[in-house]
Amino acid sequence: MDPKFIQSIVEDVVKNYMKIRETVNNKIPIAISNRHVHLCKQDLNMLFGEGYTLTKMKDLSQPGQFAAQETVTLAGSKGRVKTGVRILGPERSKTQVEISRTDGFELDIMPPVRDSGDLAGSPGIVIVGPKGAITLKEGVICAWRHIHMNPEDALHFGVTDKQYVKIKVPGDRELIFDRVLVRVSNQYSLEMHVDIDEANAGFIKNNDLVDLII
Repeated sequence: MDPKFIQSIVEDVVKNYMKIRETVNNKIPIAISNRHVHLCKQDLNMLFGEGYTLTKMKDLSQPGQFAAQETVTLAGSKGRVKTGVRILGPERSKTQVEISRTDGFELDIMPPVRDSGDLAGSPGIVIVGPKGAITLKEGVICAWRHIHMNPEDALHFGVTDKQYVKIKVPGDRELIFDRVLVRVSNQYSLEMHVDIDEANAGFIKNNDLVDLII
């Protein structure tokens, strides 16, 4: 057999293999984040009683994070409320409420799109628990779509902490998310997070795989 022909076949096989490997290696699992609340210790005590401890319902994908059995009610203006809003643990240094823009319309609140913890100037809300209620002066946001990565993942994808990337969502309603925030920490597990509105726009389901585009 002609050596050049054999070489051509080998090169084609290698190219196809590299394309397949690149496609697989650029995949990131995605998760849908529903409305939820993070509470500081003081606010937890106000809502559930002094010395109260959250009861873990299930672990979340990020190490050490969990969904609690406890829920609260969010009260917006004009008497509009959302009941059964899940608390996520563990406790944080500052209380934060994460909702979608659709939730905001229903509560008559227009939260800004922010990275977690960036609460300055955001609207407040009333949170009601079984033992009391608190009024936040600020703390309600729509979470900026983001990807959790550990340092090894970041090295693999060639990205750095706080970098913005594009993500391609395949499927019947294929779309590209621009300005997706990369968050890198030893405490993270690889996963992209979007809210309900973003998921509905792309027919996204939990654990779907999406493509990172630098």
